[in-house]
Amino acid sequence: MQYPEPIAKLIDSFMKLPGIGYKTATRLAFFTLDMEKDDVTEFAKALISAQRDLSFCSICGNITEDDPCDICQDPSRDQKAVLVVEDSKDVMSMEQMKEYHGLYHVLHGVLSPMDGKGPEDINIAALLTRLQKNEAIKEVIIATNATPEGEATAMYISRLVKSSGIKVTRLAHGLSVGSDIEYADQMTLYKAVEGRTEM
Repeated sequence: MQYPEPIAKLIDSFMKLPGIGYKTATRLAFFTLDMEKDDVTEFAKALISAQRDLSFCSICGNITEDDPCDICQDPSRDQKAVLVVEDSKDVMSMEQMKEYHGLYHVLHGVLSPMDGKGPEDINIAALLTRLQKNEAIKEVIIATNATPEGEATAMYISRLVKSSGIKVTRLAHGLSVGSDIEYADQMTLYKAVEGRTEM
């Protein structure tokens, strides 16, 4: 027996979300059917609003309602440092920490030849243009994930930026606080030893 077309379409729509398979999409579709009509309407409005009312900052590439974004417009931010991240979620994570007060640059992905993603497919050209135009920037902090693609992207950006004389640093990787050495994988241990600091 097939589901009625509206439910089938809803299931297909949920399956387009990352990490959502057929069973989870089916559960979500039926959960949506049981929601109050006002809640469903608000949910639909929120989806449409997110698509319609948000854009990317023309300076840093972060998701924003206003262009330039609040961070780029804030004169109290440290104008000498730019933290390069993979996507806007990373900016939110850093901001919640409340310890970094510099600027950001969002790449919208990483280099991944296997997926056909090259330098022209992510926001690297805008970073280089920004560094050329803004002489106040003295350091680029690369904060891509510790994946093979993230590491390759970090190395690529580092080579491009170093030639301009700007300092390039990388976020430290290694053992997380409270973890046991015996449970860490080899790459984590390698990064922990490589990134050791003096006490």
